[in-house]
Amino acid sequence: MNPMLPLLFAICLMLLSGLPGLLLSPRAAAGQSLATLLLSAGSLLGLGCAVRALAAGSEPALDLAWGFPQSRFSVALDALSAFFLIPVFLVPMLGSVYGLGYWKQAEHPANGRRLSLAYGVLAGAMALVTIARDGMLFLIAWELMALAAYFAATAEDDRREVRRAGWIYLIATHLGTLCLFAMFALWHSATGSFAWGAPSHALPAPTAAALFALALVGFGFKAGLMPLHVWLPGAHANAPSHVSAVMSGVMLKMGVYGIVRTTALLPAGPAWQGYALLAAGALSSVAGIAFAVSQRDLKRLLAYSSIENIGIVAMGLGLALLGRSLGQPAWILLGLGGALLHVWNHSLFKSLLFLNAGAVIHAAGTREIDRMGGLAKRMPQTAALFAAGAVAICALPPLNGFASEWLLYTGLFSTLGAAGGAAAPVASLAAVALAMTGALAVACFVKLYATAFLGEARQKEGLHAHEAPPTLRGPMAVLAAGCALDRDAAGRITPR
Repeated sequence: MNPMLPLLFAICLMLLSGLPGLLLSPRAAAGQSLATLLLSAGSLLGLGCAVRALAAGSEPALDLAWGFPQSRFSVALDALSAFFLIPVFLVPMLGSVYGLGYWKQAEHPANGRRLSLAYGVLAGAMALVTIARDGMLFLIAWELMALAAYFAATAEDDRREVRRAGWIYLIATHLGTLCLFAMFALWHSATGSFAWGAPSHALPAPTAAALFALALVGFGFKAGLMPLHVWLPGAHANAPSHVSAVMSGVMLKMGVYGIVRTTALLPAGPAWQGYALLAAGALSSVAGIAFAVSQRDLKRLLAYSSIENIGIVAMGLGLALLGRSLGQPAWILLGLGGALLHVWNHSLFKSLLFLNAGAVIHAAGTREIDRMGGLAKRMPQTAALFAAGAVAICALPPLNGFASEWLLYTGLFSTLGAAGGAAAPVASLAAVALAMTGALAVACFVKLYATAFLGEARQKEGLHAHEAPPTLRGPMAVLAAGCALDRDAAGRITPR
């Protein structure tokens, strides 16, 4: 049996997990439970396939004709795909369990079934994106992911602000998709095929530069890099919290995956490509956390913080591209290692914080931070889990955020004194931006924790707050454990 078949079966389970619920009553809890069961089964099977591929170093593939001219159903599982698949399978599964207590079918008959269906399609489409090796198949999976995210994020479409955020997201994501259409059309023109693999001949420098620029803009929209981030704060703030966790913790990384995959297929480019990603990353990280500090809405604050963390990843990728251009393998290792490790780390601590925000908002009855207070007395376990996520996102030891940012600091400072012309000053500025980001992140989350959890309740709803149920705390505890267990990963990546 082809090793890809179990993985494709797992993806089908996720894609179809919400379908049985459509046949049941809008208030039937069985439909939601069945969706969670099917999605969890698919996720666990997919996790096994991804971990096995990483451990064995194998690269199974499947290539079939499927009726589209000049296109094939071509999928493969290499180390890069397996790396991104792990959060794709883990976070939606935990979010689905969380949704059993947070978004009960009986309490949301108008949108519960639609949300379960869109949630499963979103998870399955993201998995398909990471294994697609044909441009047409990739674009179909990409569009399926984009539409599923729209329907999941706009579950409460009876609210005007939700509809507005949904339309902004839909416009932005399709502007990015138009760039990807142009990228794959240019790829086909240059290689004679939609097969998304290393070309059989060297690409001309102008063509490679155009492909890089289209990929950076097209995937940058999805990743939320500034100034392409316009859709992100509203969509993440107004989506159900477990959907926000998946969009921030996982879906943004599909943009990162696209940039990494594309640049890996292109020949080593000029240094300006590394400078472009360093600049975009520095802008996104500093401006993202600066906007986060000024927010009064809890989920909007976390959304801007996601822009900051995507900026940190982009700085790592920029350093890797700069090292590739200038023949510095240590920069490639430290930059790419730090960026990819931060992809994993961010998927854990940001998903934890968004799930925690849902529990806090449900207990306090408001998203306004200034109207909260004293929640640690009434929700001690939730407060402790939020503190774990806050420590991790501020890159403080001993949790996982420190490990990936330490790798990036090491890589950026390793450029000082190295042969590379203008590389050292640019990388030094990126290190300064990373330091500013860290300081602002600490200020932001110390203020947030003190305002929301310490002191006394500022409104009567807070006096009646109670601890989140086990279905909410369980997934948060798993993510918090991941933040602790992943803290030693830097030692396995750093060169000896």
